[in-house]
Amino acid sequence: MPCHNQQMNSVNSGPDHPVKQVRFANSGGVPPVLSSSEPSDATTLPSQENLGPQLKLLPLNDQIRELQTIIRDKTTSRGDFVFCADRLIRLVVEEGLNQLPYSECTVTTPTGYKYEGVKFERGNCGVSIMRSGEAMEQGLRDCCRSIRIGKILIQSDEETQKAKVYYAKFPPDVYRRKVLLMYPILSTGNTVIEAVKVLIEHGVQPRHIILLSLFSTPHGAKSIIQEFPDITILTTEVHPVAPTHFGQRYFGTD
Repeated sequence: MPCHNQQMNSVNSGPDHPVKQVRFANSGGVPPVLSSSEPSDATTLPSQENLGPQLKLLPLNDQIRELQTIIRDKTTSRGDFVFCADRLIRLVVEEGLNQLPYSECTVTTPTGYKYEGVKFERGNCGVSIMRSGEAMEQGLRDCCRSIRIGKILIQSDEETQKAKVYYAKFPPDVYRRKVLLMYPILSTGNTVIEAVKVLIEHGVQPRHIILLSLFSTPHGAKSIIQEFPDITILTTEVHPVAPTHFGQRYFGTD
């Protein structure tokens, strides 16, 4: 597998305590460096462009960085590509579920102990934007076995080149649900904007939409947030160049 035996760059704080470095992509060619000893959370945006709190990034670590690299590498085999894409999708889905509401509860353990915990609130669904968004459906089902998933098909009009909705199918009560909208690559943002408009037409409030994505360009994220300031976008990386080959590589149509 690519990168499997590559050495990680590090700076040493002492002979026995090396500190790994995490690199964030930017448009300047030379990525800034953030030490892993500094705090990082899903609301920190490693971009010079301030896109607001609606854009959330997964905490970057060596594992995610390698998955991103393998997916972007043109020499990666399709088997490795799908394997790494599925791993990255699972991480995004898990973090997306953390954005949904939970409620406190008390359960009894097999030893009779009362445990104070939380439980996932019902009333959520997934919506994939066909076709590349379908690659994320299994990752969502792996985490939520009985979750309902709708679909939207959006393609560019041959004459106007504008995004056009050709198909939309949702749960009948989608307007009462929190929606995990799945689309792995945000390039221009036009496809997602059209999809959100369709959801709004079906009664879904933008603040109840969480967009799950693997890679985004600054322009794509900015376009979506400007159009829908209340939407939440969750991704692993904001970079001027998005791996737009994702759908073709994942489904083997390249």
